[in-house]
Amino acid sequence: MLSRSAERLYWLARYLERTENIARLVNVHMNLLMDLPKGVEMSWRQLILINASQEEFYKKNTVANERNITRFLLADESYSGSLISSLSAARENIRTSRELLPDEAWEQVNEMYLYAKNNLETVANRRHRVLFLNEILKGCQRFTGLLSGYMSHNAPYRFIRLGRNIERADMTSRILDLASLLLSESRSDEVRQYETILWMNILKALNALLIYRQQMHSSVNGDDVLNFLLQDNTLPRSVSCCISELSDCISRLPNNDDLPLVLIELEEYVKAIDTRQTTQEQLRGILDDLQNKLGAFHNKIADNWFLSN
Repeated sequence: MLSRSAERLYWLARYLERTENIARLVNVHMNLLMDLPKGVEMSWRQLILINASQEEFYKKNTVANERNITRFLLADESYSGSLISSLSAARENIRTSRELLPDEAWEQVNEMYLYAKNNLETVANRRHRVLFLNEILKGCQRFTGLLSGYMSHNAPYRFIRLGRNIERADMTSRILDLASLLLSESRSDEVRQYETILWMNILKALNALLIYRQQMHSSVNGDDVLNFLLQDNTLPRSVSCCISELSDCISRLPNNDDLPLVLIELEEYVKAIDTRQTTQEQLRGILDDLQNKLGAFHNKIADNWFLSN
């Protein structure tokens, strides 16, 4: 297949996964606010910190409150990392790749984009925002299931899997950055009392609570959750499982050069992480390093298969 077609499919998958992950991130934060007692404070500023978008946010806003941050992350068309910008980019990539995908795939993405575009104003209201995010999550999941059931699992599909899993691993590591709040020694006594609720919501953000309970057979605690989301090989959104998916895709694509060896090194790096022996600051450093390694792996994919600018 043409390298430009492979690149469009790869980015289509990344942008749609990013759309879903932004929706999950905002959703889990709202759930935390609703589950915790009124006196326990949770900062919305954490969401722009883990996306490394503080500078861009403060160019447009002076106060980091719920209204400004949710509008920035969901509805700001001038911010390239927002939900609407990601969905728009996904729509453009699929529009120019329609000959490689089932017709229903284009229809699904286009309908989701039109729904989001027509309902951006509703995100200011928390109740309407919940409905908006749930609809976006359902749309992304329908698209993933549609391709799995309707599309030949050949080279185009493998580039879609590549994009989806590298984006998914990156966002899982960013959601785990929320753990820095929980592990901080300076956290309030009120937060300490409700840590189990906080960890449960992080698991819910990744559709992992049921699987965690089935496999761990223990109460929810921070170290177990972190190790589970980093190292479990059967959980679709764990970092290790995403790396396994990447390895499978790479092995089935031609001209993969040294990419399998890079993934073996990345897998060994993740397996060596022991959250029980790390401080909160060390954990943040590990997660930042992991995100950098995923970024470097993306660059190798681009150099290997995509046309240079």
